[in-house]
Amino acid sequence: MAADMRVRVLGTAAGGGLPQWNCACEVCGAARAAATGRTQDCLAVSGDGTAWWLVNASPDIRSQILAAPELVPGPARRRTPLRGALLTSAELDHTLGLAALREARDFTVHGTAAVLEALPVRGVIDPYGGFRWSPVGNTELELAGGLTVRAVPVGRKRPRYAAGAPDAGDWVVAYRLTDPRTGGVLVYAPCLAAWSPALAAAAEGAGCVLLDGSFFTDDEMTERTGAGPTALAMGHLPISDSLARRAAYPSARWLYTHLNNTNPVLVEDSPQRRAVERAGAEVAADGMLLEL
Repeated sequence: MAADMRVRVLGTAAGGGLPQWNCACEVCGAARAAATGRTQDCLAVSGDGTAWWLVNASPDIRSQILAAPELVPGPARRRTPLRGALLTSAELDHTLGLAALREARDFTVHGTAAVLEALPVRGVIDPYGGFRWSPVGNTELELAGGLTVRAVPVGRKRPRYAAGAPDAGDWVVAYRLTDPRTGGVLVYAPCLAAWSPALAAAAEGAGCVLLDGSFFTDDEMTERTGAGPTALAMGHLPISDSLARRAAYPSARWLYTHLNNTNPVLVEDSPQRRAVERAGAEVAADGMLLEL
């Protein structure tokens, strides 16, 4: 019998994690007091339980790998289950972890051409010689371990450090990962500027949709901090908008990730968390295992 696609959710927080090192807000304070928190957004996926792929590489990647039983190295001294990474964007919280993996061998990093060309971390990694950089386009890729993957453009927001880069190409993508043997489908969109027809089509038939949960409402930053741009201006569709799409995909498990510390869904008994749960959706947790 074929193995299910396995998805280990390594981290679920937006950039900076939870608690953020420089933040004394109520949510960060509660996380400190309880010695709990969330690491920055990242996944590990596998079609056969042996070959694993990261989706993004957060600055917390070392602790995330150590916490995942599937990613233990061996039996050879330097053998690791990780075969490479898929990047959804060039943001630092999605790519800095690659530097911690610089001594990997036969490690393939997939991302859009714009993302791969912009990455400053490549200058650190390339002298080690074990990385391959592979641009993704509109075609489906086959990954070691039996999965196929297709990139779905979902945004054009460049990272702040790349503000001077040419405004061409796709800067933010979602991924539709499929196990052809079992029919399992995961859609992963941790950064999502709008609910586009392309994303709607990608979510059709998915067993699990893991979405951008950075903010609950568009004006959350202003409401919670007294300043800051809107969620949409930052390239993040708020949960209050995307949750309305949930009813169109009744067979999919619907989860939110990439949670900013301002988001009230982080508080378990908040009205916003209850609204998510009433809609048949979930807030993803670090370490959770999904099987499709």
